[in-house]
Amino acid sequence: MEKLYKGIHKFQEHYKEEKDFFEKLGDGQAPPVLLITCSDSRIDPNLITNSKPGEIFIVRNVGNIVPPFSAVSDKNSIAAAIEFAIEGLNIRDIIICGHSDCGAMKAIYEEDKFFEKMPHLKNWLFFAQPVKEKIKQLEISHKNEIQQLTEKNNVLSQLENLISYPIIKELLEKAEIRLYGWYYEIKTGKIYELDRETKRFQPLA
Repeated sequence: MEKLYKGIHKFQEHYKEEKDFFEKLGDGQAPPVLLITCSDSRIDPNLITNSKPGEIFIVRNVGNIVPPFSAVSDKNSIAAAIEFAIEGLNIRDIIICGHSDCGAMKAIYEEDKFFEKMPHLKNWLFFAQPVKEKIKQLEISHKNEIQQLTEKNNVLSQLENLISYPIIKELLEKAEIRLYGWYYEIKTGKIYELDRETKRFQPLA
């Protein structure tokens, strides 16, 4: 905590240097992009995109998961964020960003015993079970390959869930919204973007 307290004091000095910028932020937000990514502490959307506060509407959760629209009855906070981004902030670019070494994607292969003290995590990861079943059908034995394929296919799966929202589907049919799938490789700092036609991830230039 001491490091965080020192960081706050340092930020106060930075605030004085950028006072006009931060005061303008205090009047409201108008981000052009919604980015849904993982809660993993190694992921910093503003850092990897070199963006400033106010430029990205960020939603983070374990495994960068988007529950399907049918889960709205479960008080789905992700659905609330999607609705607010589109209707409240008029955002028309949405990114789902997965990443390497994702703990959530490792956890979906764990047995019930692993979740004994984490029942909410078990329930949450239910939304990623289709990914596990798909990877199992590929009959791959190499652990690292399974992990990476799971992480990348999870991005695909969550994009499909995103399209299950009527508000998204309607805008897609009108070509008024753009959806992107990203994969962030932590060790290399590289970001790969999904080619929707080939369903392969290509390095971003």
